[in-house]
Parts: sequence; C-alpha cells; structure tokens
Amino acid sequence: MERVRDVSELPKAHLHLHFTGSMRSTTLLELADKYGVRLPDALTSGEPPKLRATDERGWFRFQRLYDAARSCLREPEDIQRLVREAAEEDIKDGSGWLEIQVDPTSYAPRLGGLIPALEVILDAVDSAVRDTGLGMRVLVAANRMKHPLDARTLARLAVRYADRGIVGFGLSNDERRGMARDFDRAFAIAREGGLLAAPHGGELTGPASVRDCLDDLHASRIGHGVRAAEDPRLLKRLADRGVTCEVCPASNVALGVYEKAADVPLRTLFEAGVPMALGADDPLLFGSRLAAQYEIARRHHAFTDVELAELARQSIRASAAPEDMRAKLLSGVDDWLTS
Repeated sequence: MERVRDVSELPKAHLHLHFTGSMRSTTLLELADKYGVRLPDALTSGEPPKLRATDERGWFRFQRLYDAARSCLREPEDIQRLVREAAEEDIKDGSGWLEIQVDPTSYAPRLGGLIPALEVILDAVDSAVRDTGLGMRVLVAANRMKHPLDARTLARLAVRYADRGIVGFGLSNDERRGMARDFDRAFAIAREGGLLAAPHGGELTGPASVRDCLDDLHASRIGHGVRAAEDPRLLKRLADRGVTCEVCPASNVALGVYEKAADVPLRTLFEAGVPMALGADDPLLFGSRLAAQYEIARRHHAFTDVELAELARQSIRASAAPEDMRAKLLSGVDDWLTS
C-alpha cells in the first residue's frame, strides 16, 4: 500500500489569504479583551461560525463578523502580531511563499490615514519575513462595494509602493455588487505599474463574473473562479491562457456556494487544465488553513500525491515569487514526492 505523505510538508505557495481573516481565534479573543470589544457570540464559541452567504442577508452577517474582528486591530503592534502569526501558520502548513491580501482603507482610521496604514502593514510584512524566513508579499485589494474612484486611489498607491513588497491588485467583497467594468481604470493603473491583476469572481455569481474579470480587468489570476466549471468554453479559455483560479474549498462550503466539500469542482477544473492555487481565504471564520485545503482535495476528490504535487507546483508558478524562490520550492515538491 502506498504511503500517504503529509500535505503539511508539501512545499506550496499561498495566494488567497485575507488580512483580518488570517487571524488566530485566540489572538482575536485576546485583542477583544485588551480593547474591551464585545464580540458576537459566533466569534467566541470556539467553533467556526455558521455562515451562508448565498443571499444578501447571509453576506451581511458574514461582513458583520469580519468587521467585528477587524475592529480589534487598532495599534501597529496588533498588525505586527497578526502578520507574524499568519506567517507562522503558513510555515506549519508547508507554505514557502504567501501573498496576503488587504484593503488598507479599512485600517486607515485607526492607524493615522491611508498611507500610514499601508506603511504599517508593509513594515509588519518585512518584520515577519525577517523573523520567520517565509517569503511574503502584499496584494492590495479594492472593495467593489465602494466607488470606483476609491479603487483608482488604491491602485496608484499600490504602484507607488511596489518596491516595498506590493505585487498585485485585487477586487473583493460581494461580486453581486459593482460591475467589473466599473473598475477597469483602476486595474489598468495597476497593470501599467507592473502589478498582477487578481480580482475575485465566479464565487457568489456564475461564469459571467469570471468572463468579466478576463474581458474588463484582464485578470492574470481569479480569486475563487470555481463557477467557471459550469461553462466548458470558459474552462478552455482559462486553460489556454494559463489563468490561475485561487480556489478555496472550505470557504466555498462555509459560505454555501456548494453544499459539501465533494461538490466543489476541483476535479473538473484540474482535468480541464485550469491552473489552481488552493487557498484558505479567511481561516478565522472558516476554521481551516492551507494544508486542510489539500486534504480536501485528497479525501473528497481522490487526488493522488502526484496530483497534489502538481497543485502545489501550479500555486508556485502562479505566484509573484522571484525565480530563485520558485526554483527552490519546485525542487522541494519533487523531493516531497520522492521521500
């Protein structure tokens, strides 16, 4: 019988992790106590909250929990702690490269403004890299619930700080709101500044939102993208262009996109040749981190170790990691398979 290898030892890149959502639940409780914040019961029970965001009421509840957690991040040392702990968790799960996604406007009111907030975040990433050895960069994400002019401001800021560790520009929040084309200028600014385009699409709405990300925003990666599985022509287009989908299986189930882990179309995307980078999305709310996503592929979709290794390679190739880092991680994947 073939030995089952430990997926937490498989070298990989983590390309879909949101900032506040990366927090440890124990850290959230400690910060809430520190600042006298009364958290919703769903964040204090010790179990992942029951979520279902396929209707607007459910999405509002998800956002309310997220906002409550974010309200506990008030000082630069809180940001430093969050980033360092996110790096430590990723290392435990075999990640050698992490691109953490953040909208700095969410933290600006408590950190002295937009630019100071971004600098605090980038300083925290620099410190985490030094302290943990993890390769780590930042993807700045605009909020599609806000005005497109706000996204342009963020895009310009992201380009300005590209030499400080910003590698990409995204678009998050409820994709049922805000048309992708409304944010085309912001993404043009980001691309012209050398940043990769990685908007969310194909999660809460169907294949059309993925097509919009490709046509209007010229995405090189798609945050989620799983609903592309409903359109064979779109799958072929993603495969032919080598556009990576940042698939987050546990998140998809927790938010009600799919009823159970076996329903997430990992096998459909994989066999269609669509590159994937498995991600944890928001571990604070969904209760699982990076290695657990690979376990879902193994347990619920019968991915072999050879196929899991290929998933890891796809995540590494889709990352903004320098060539020497990619080579090191890819070599580590080969070593994992032969161990």
